[in-house]
Amino acid sequence: MGKHEVGTPKWISNKIKSKGLQKLRWYCQMCEKQCRDENGFKCHTSSEAHQRQLLLFGENPGEYLRDYSKQFEKAYTDILKRQYPGKRVHANVVYQQYIGFKEHIHMNSTCWVTLTSFVKHLGRSGKAIVDETEKGWFVTWIEKDFETMEHEKKLAKKDKLAKDDDERVREYIDAQIEKAKAEEKNTEVHEATELMKAEDEVVKLDLKMQDKKLKEDTKSDLKNVFKDLSKGDKKRDSKDDGSGKRKKSALEEIMEEEKRRRKMQKPVGDSGQTDSTSSGAPWLTKGIVVKIVAKSLGEKYYKKKGVVKELLDDGYVGLVVMNDTGAKLKLDQEHLETVIPQEGRDVVILSGKFRGEIAVLRKIDTEKFSGVLKLDSGDKITLPYEQFSKKYAP
Repeated sequence: MGKHEVGTPKWISNKIKSKGLQKLRWYCQMCEKQCRDENGFKCHTSSEAHQRQLLLFGENPGEYLRDYSKQFEKAYTDILKRQYPGKRVHANVVYQQYIGFKEHIHMNSTCWVTLTSFVKHLGRSGKAIVDETEKGWFVTWIEKDFETMEHEKKLAKKDKLAKDDDERVREYIDAQIEKAKAEEKNTEVHEATELMKAEDEVVKLDLKMQDKKLKEDTKSDLKNVFKDLSKGDKKRDSKDDGSGKRKKSALEEIMEEEKRRRKMQKPVGDSGQTDSTSSGAPWLTKGIVVKIVAKSLGEKYYKKKGVVKELLDDGYVGLVVMNDTGAKLKLDQEHLETVIPQEGRDVVILSGKFRGEIAVLRKIDTEKFSGVLKLDSGDKITLPYEQFSKKYAP
């Protein structure tokens, strides 16, 4: 049966009946349809449109519940902010105003079963101050200005960054501990065993010690232990008073040990010159273009180019300014590689007797991974890619 024409008595009767709120048990939230009686609601639940909506809800019920809960909370808090800013009001009074809107989100479609559980949620989240009395639950909306909200966001972001740094340091320390444990397992451990000998066998110990050494050992055994301790304490106190420096952490000691190891490992090439582009010696130079090859820095900086503006830590670390963003990064030379420009461009030599000189790239040999450079004197030399890099031209 079709709908009645506009203006007829039946049409007017239906409009009067549908005006205002209807019974909640005959309302379908998924279809947003209000039925007037049980028969109409039964017909609606058996309709094809309602069945399609149920299938959609069954695919991802959690998403629908979160969406309805978010809309319900926003509409409820809007009334608190707009009509009762900073005032203490009964929770049910605000709820009655909220449900006065005919097409509101019903509470039975949210994650809160009762109004009490919703009010407790507002109190736990810090959006409102809630208290329970004999008359029921009362809520007081907490007013926050824009500056306070921005300050809270900045503090939350700062705490997250600090947590990430702490986790990174903790992972590094855990890796060092695992490495030390692995080295201890590889070392041989000698255990004492029982002496196996016959009953009539005589055990002979061949100890050849010089008399002078024996006297020195006896003298060392007769030292006054308390004097040594007092001398050691005085020396330690004098060092602490004179230097005034704090004690180095384990991470700083590891970094210094790594620097000393690099200085000791300077490989020598066939020509008798040290190869400064290897990992044992610094090859970074101011004013050259380099490329970042460390994947640990993320996609934002990986394979990006920058200019070396300053050298740190005896030339092993460079202050690199990125070409695209202008960001400044302190990077070790192991995380960088040279950049080969087009033919005819200026380059800077990074190793050998011509280190630091500016030359012109004349030819690139892709098979041998090298280039032919022309010096200012007119001489031509052939160097591998690792021994020269593009000169920065502002």
